[in-house]
Amino acid sequence: MEKFTLDRKKYAALARQAVAEGCVLLRNEAQALPLKQGEKIAVYGRSAFRYYKSGLGSGGLVNTSYVVGILDALKGTNDIVINQELLEIYESWLKENPYDEGQGWGRVPWSQKEMPITDRMLEIANEVDASLIVIGRTAGEDQDNTAKEGSYLLTKDEKSLIERVCKVSKRTIVILNVGNIIDMKWVEEYHPQAVLYVWQGGQEGGNGTLDVLLGNVAPCGKLTDTIAREIEDYSSTSNFGDPEKNYYKEDIYVGYRYFETFAKEKVLYPFGYGMSYTYFSVNSEIKSNQEESCLIIANVKNIGNYAGKETVQVYVNAPQGKLGKPLRQLVGFAKTKLLMPGEEEILPITINKDDLASYDDSGMAGHKSCYVLEEGQYEFYVGTDVRSAVKIGAFDQEFKVVKQLESALAPIEAFERIKPVPMGDSYEVDMEEVPLQEKGSVDDCNTCTSSEIAYTGDKGIKLVDVLDQKASLDEFVAQLDENDLIHMFRGEGMCSPRVTPGTAAAFGGVTDRLQQYGIPAACCADGPSGIRMDCGTKAFSLPNGTALGCTFNPELVGQLFAMVGKELRLNQIDSLLGPGMNIHRNPLNGRNFEYISEDPYVTGKIATAQVKAMYDTGIGTTIKHFCGNNQEVGRSTSDSVISERALREIYLKGFEIAVKEGYARAVMTTYGSVNGYWTAGSYDLCTKILREEWGFDGIVMTDWWAQANYLGEKANKTVKAPMVKAQNDIYMCVAHPEDNPENDDVKQMLDVGYITKAQLQRNAKNILGYILKSQAILRFTGRISKEEQQAMELMTSQQERIVDPVFYYADPDTHEIVIPGSELNPKAGESDVFAISADIDGEYSISFTIKSELGSLAQLPISIFFDNVFQTTVSINGTEGKVIEETRDLCYVFGSNHYVKLYYGANGLEIEQVVLKRRGD
Repeated sequence: MEKFTLDRKKYAALARQAVAEGCVLLRNEAQALPLKQGEKIAVYGRSAFRYYKSGLGSGGLVNTSYVVGILDALKGTNDIVINQELLEIYESWLKENPYDEGQGWGRVPWSQKEMPITDRMLEIANEVDASLIVIGRTAGEDQDNTAKEGSYLLTKDEKSLIERVCKVSKRTIVILNVGNIIDMKWVEEYHPQAVLYVWQGGQEGGNGTLDVLLGNVAPCGKLTDTIAREIEDYSSTSNFGDPEKNYYKEDIYVGYRYFETFAKEKVLYPFGYGMSYTYFSVNSEIKSNQEESCLIIANVKNIGNYAGKETVQVYVNAPQGKLGKPLRQLVGFAKTKLLMPGEEEILPITINKDDLASYDDSGMAGHKSCYVLEEGQYEFYVGTDVRSAVKIGAFDQEFKVVKQLESALAPIEAFERIKPVPMGDSYEVDMEEVPLQEKGSVDDCNTCTSSEIAYTGDKGIKLVDVLDQKASLDEFVAQLDENDLIHMFRGEGMCSPRVTPGTAAAFGGVTDRLQQYGIPAACCADGPSGIRMDCGTKAFSLPNGTALGCTFNPELVGQLFAMVGKELRLNQIDSLLGPGMNIHRNPLNGRNFEYISEDPYVTGKIATAQVKAMYDTGIGTTIKHFCGNNQEVGRSTSDSVISERALREIYLKGFEIAVKEGYARAVMTTYGSVNGYWTAGSYDLCTKILREEWGFDGIVMTDWWAQANYLGEKANKTVKAPMVKAQNDIYMCVAHPEDNPENDDVKQMLDVGYITKAQLQRNAKNILGYILKSQAILRFTGRISKEEQQAMELMTSQQERIVDPVFYYADPDTHEIVIPGSELNPKAGESDVFAISADIDGEYSISFTIKSELGSLAQLPISIFFDNVFQTTVSINGTEGKVIEETRDLCYVFGSNHYVKLYYGANGLEIEQVVLKRRGD
């Protein structure tokens, strides 16, 4: 049993290490950090009192048993002395200025009102050895940042706090508890001695940050984004945020690719930058230059006084040729072990030359729709960030076609993109027309066909017979009629009663009839920041995607996600909806916290570490959002207009790495559109690129309640047939797959021949193939070992229960029990527990009269427990103020007195009343 149990201490230690290694030190004048033994410190900033463990939305709704914030960790150590008077000043002010919870999903403030600094607070800054200022920010699903105060920019009170403390404090250390980069011009203006990005570190965030502040871990995180002087300096800003259409005119020149080619002077902190408490020498050379690859050897030596780690980064400067190239492109990196002062390590980094190829979407290089290596000299630069990297050598390359492909997902409307033009020793921005699609969309033709398997009816073959090789998958699928296949296309959720309580959805055996064929309901759960279970079940809250990326440590990330895989398995969850892999195209994207980097290579490598680690534990991952989900405003309405080249080299590259190297088994498409097609119904994306080019053989699912469209038309929630045709195997999700509650057009379009039964069978085989490799089939057939079963039961028994009874009595005439909404407190993470006294035995139902001012994509779950046993989850979407009624069946009630618990998974609910009633009365 021991190998199945979750070692929570090890889990916490790995997360703590990941937080520490993800911290990025941008400034450290006169060794302001680390803090020294016995020093007196003052902690400023209201965010110190409410730690942001994660961003918002589905990726942040993890119910944790504890969260250690930065102030919590500081209070818990005896190494420093915290000024208590300042804490009391803040605590008094916070009573009159409570935390603003906002209005729920997508309507939470990005920051909180800061306390104006007083003369006494400044006197304290002068009295202590060091002043720590904590600045906090959040954002998330349905909620982009803005280039305004309190979001990307500091507020007036925050700037005043930093400015005035810096003037009087011996040392000022600014700690940024944020999801992604923010404006940093204030550093030059106010000159704090130290600036540390600590990101959002999950439940161990404060402990990991403390390790860096005290010097137990020397900072070794590196920026996965470029920090520019102004938000307008980013090449994407002028074409970001439109709810209808965004033209990716910057093309492949995203982040450092743009700045290092055209605008070095606009950079405050370059990509890959991060300081340490120690110093390293890096000496590199090209050790061997073979036909297919180059081996680069980096000798890294710790020449300082602290133990620490360093990351070596390899960049290529490819010949401009006819296509044009960025002057720097990350092609490899490696991180040292912990090096003691004077210790050194040799890091070998192998570069596959074919990986340096560019995609020719125009035919300009003579080979359209090909990856090509243009003729010329390929120069390697090695260093500890993109700006410090120095040339170590080069190799000469003849023109080579690396891979012949076909045009796919090309834009259908004209626009211009950046192309570099040489001007002496530098390059200037020029524009060129983007190649367009040459023929009618493949999505709307009938090339996507499969041979139909002849229907046999029930032959007694169960899915486990396929597992045992007693029957083929085709023989099994032949038993399913078209209704079975259509039902399997529809995932069930959220919070399906067929799978682990409170999870995102079930797929596969989503009807009783499908389960009679031996198809289990497989379970998937959010998300990138830890397991979301809306019934209140506790799970481990992880560092966010940006923090993990900044570690530049795939090995450590893999070790952490091996623990995630075990946690998923013990909770009987078959797939995690993550990692998030979209590119940080612009700093204002509200969901950047879930994603990793502006660079596709480091995105792919860090995500692959997560995917592969969970794969090795028997868990599938669902890499998302495929593709172009680079803003939250209009995420279900906006068309991202992107060249084929930018798609291949930037926005799809990380996904490709995770599929080919990480063995990703599931992919989630986006809400939005790329080049005129909503991705959920894009054949070019879901079949041509993903499956035919990359060799992917898993499942593709939609984002929750996504839409699709027909050529030239807007998306519509009833349009689902293009998803089937595109080989987007599962629509997520509906409450009852047999009932077709969204009136989807799958059966209608099957009858008229737009889609075929063969395509439904093909998609079903994808789903069943996934299940055959999952734990779901083993659980369903009783093949889980006794030891693992015991470990699952132990996990369940350790979950916390809350019982605090307040009695409500049944009406003697109607036998109804009515709980008025005024007695309830529907806030995220909170529970209402009450006792009921029922006068008649029988089967009861529970009804909610409820509304929410939030929009239709907001997810608002209420989980219901009866006598401490989970019953079901009512998961509504925002109703935009409309009052609705939701009813669910409970268990058979006998005896008089019982306990009911309602657990709320999100803010934004307004409950008028809850009614328990005996069914049939």
